[in-house]
Amino acid sequence: MRRIVSWLAAASVLAGAPALAQTPIKPGTPSILAWHGETQAVGYRTIESIYSTQVVKRGAKVHPLPRATRQIEPSFEFDGKTWTIADYMKAYRVSGLLVLKDGKIVLERYGLGRKPADRWTSFSVATSVTSTLVGAAIQDGKIKSLSAPVTDYIPELKGSAYEGVTVRQMLMMSSGVKWNEDYVDPKSDVAVAGTAILEPGVDPIVSYLRKLPRANPPGGKFNYNTGETDLVGILVAKAVGEPLAQYASRKIWKPYGMERDAVWMTDLGGYERGGCCISMTLRDYARVGQFILGGGKAGGKQVVPADWTAEATKKQIDNGATEPGAGYGYFWWIRAPDRYEAVGIFGQSITTFPKDRLIIVQNAAWPRATGKDLSAARNAMIEGVMKAVE
Repeated sequence: MRRIVSWLAAASVLAGAPALAQTPIKPGTPSILAWHGETQAVGYRTIESIYSTQVVKRGAKVHPLPRATRQIEPSFEFDGKTWTIADYMKAYRVSGLLVLKDGKIVLERYGLGRKPADRWTSFSVATSVTSTLVGAAIQDGKIKSLSAPVTDYIPELKGSAYEGVTVRQMLMMSSGVKWNEDYVDPKSDVAVAGTAILEPGVDPIVSYLRKLPRANPPGGKFNYNTGETDLVGILVAKAVGEPLAQYASRKIWKPYGMERDAVWMTDLGGYERGGCCISMTLRDYARVGQFILGGGKAGGKQVVPADWTAEATKKQIDNGATEPGAGYGYFWWIRAPDRYEAVGIFGQSITTFPKDRLIIVQNAAWPRATGKDLSAARNAMIEGVMKAVE
């Protein structure tokens, strides 16, 4: 367990880890963070049989993802040798890799026993979906604006360090509330928040967060906070007056045309986890990417404000990244001015190059939550894909 914790210490700032308590169907279920090997390969695609979830229902129509006439066969140099996609997927335990160019599939591969109809859990890729639902709630008039105080929607936070914090500051990970995201420390906030019902009738993450002190003025400093990703999910649910899964179905899954119902993991209070664990098919991950790339339109209607996707996927705050143009948007990682990503631990990602209209989706069961070597291999694969589609 100590080894697993050390992996998460490295991952916490980079991708966000789902350490807050899930609700297992069977008592004694090992934490999802402790799974290895075949347990990952089976568990990640059957999460609804292991943890409590809510269904995100699809609609009657499916958004087409036609296969391009020319399929690509990327190869790339990494770690002193030439890799094929098959080599890469086997070595890095990739269950699904899909590339869209101009809305058409140019590569689609599966591994680890997964089939096209199988779902796969998202880990923190869910955070970027939750951000999009904030935009939908603003478009619907349920959230007044990004400048609205979070206490307008979660009144239980009044009088806490969240007094005066805006929705925008939450999406930028800059609430200023003191939070320890250190997975090495078993007493850190991320290790203990949300793991028990502290106040009957109040979601456990709300109960925990409202007792935390302030560390910085709101909006001034980026500090990744896993608890706040779930808190934003609760905020949306309260604002729109319905469960997050139901709202996601109405705003995205049905009108955009996802091919299969998704399932969304819930916390101890019964809320869908805003920062973790939506399970969907590989093609539906690609459709999420295409929905954002297309400006957030579905069924001929603007689901989010017209400028939402552009603002959400551009740098809003420095996050310590050293690459030119890199930073953090509204629950999206900005790798460069021409690249943004939704990222989850153990190898989940939706990488988009908007100018090239290129989307690269990966699902995996990495042996570690994250690591420089794992990320370097994934980036080398992405570079190989980019060259292959030129």
